Amino acid sequence: MLILEYIDKLLNGDKRTCARLISIVENNEEEAKNIIKNIYKYTGKAHVIGITGPPGGGKSTLTDKLAKELRNKGKTVGIIAIDPTSPFTGGAILGDRIRMQDLATDPGVFIRSMGTRGYLGGLSKATQSAVKILDVYGADYIIIETVGVGQSEIDIVKNADTVVMVMVPGLGDDIQAIKAGVMEIGDIFAINKSDLDGAARTAAEVKAMLDMGPRKDRRPPIVQVVASLNKGIDGLLDEIMNHMEYLIDSGELKNRREDNIRMEIIKLIETEIMRIVLQKSQTDRALEKATSEVVDRKTDPFSASESIMKLFSKNV
Repeated sequence: MLILEYIDKLLNGDKRTCARLISIVENNEEEAKNIIKNIYKYTGKAHVIGITGPPGGGKSTLTDKLAKELRNKGKTVGIIAIDPTSPFTGGAILGDRIRMQDLATDPGVFIRSMGTRGYLGGLSKATQSAVKILDVYGADYIIIETVGVGQSEIDIVKNADTVVMVMVPGLGDDIQAIKAGVMEIGDIFAINKSDLDGAARTAAEVKAMLDMGPRKDRRPPIVQVVASLNKGIDGLLDEIMNHMEYLIDSGELKNRREDNIRMEIIKLIETEIMRIVLQKSQTDRALEKATSEVVDRKTDPFSASESIMKLFSKNV
């Protein structure tokens, strides 16, 4: 089937086509380019929500409950759940995604698990393309649940309009450990498992962390929830919607999306330059020669990289 036929079906909300196109962008970079070039003009309508935080924080359960709350409001939902990649198969280890099984039969919900495949930042390499496909498919809200590995999760801020940082009681020193970089990206802090001892203390610690941080026009709210019991989910969703209203009213939505698009373009340029340079250096065996010379201390890494870049510049 031609890509244009797929896109026509996608615009008409065909679920199988949506799944097929996400598989293509995961596995074939050249076809992924063609797809995104053809659908991009239809994107930009969905509210993209990132759910991140430390492992064991209940992110999957929270995602499940948020999706159901959105469905109760008549909204359609796309979910991209990022999982660690199996070292044996290269596919996603589904883990606790079985908690979302009952959502899989809901025609208004599309769920996709994606393996990280070694990609750093808590996301999959194809996440941005999958978000665009779900947007064109017609999802009102797209929830991205990160893999949950701690401080490397900052890529979610480049993909989401609203980032929900999930915390749990008993993190203690872990809050100190993850504060750098990760704490700053939260637009909303959700203290999950708030029926456990220490929830009030965790909320107080997050509040103290926010007090010590740089002053912002909008202070991130702290919401206590118990996702497993569906407590506080409506309040959390209210804060997510309030955040989108703030982004629109303040003009920050346009600024944030511009920043993210700029970063995406720069990343694509970096990737293409890297591909061309490595291809050229392999053809001339320049990389192997430079590596040997650096190992033998005949030159240094900076001079070696400059000589390879000169080869590249002669061919552009």
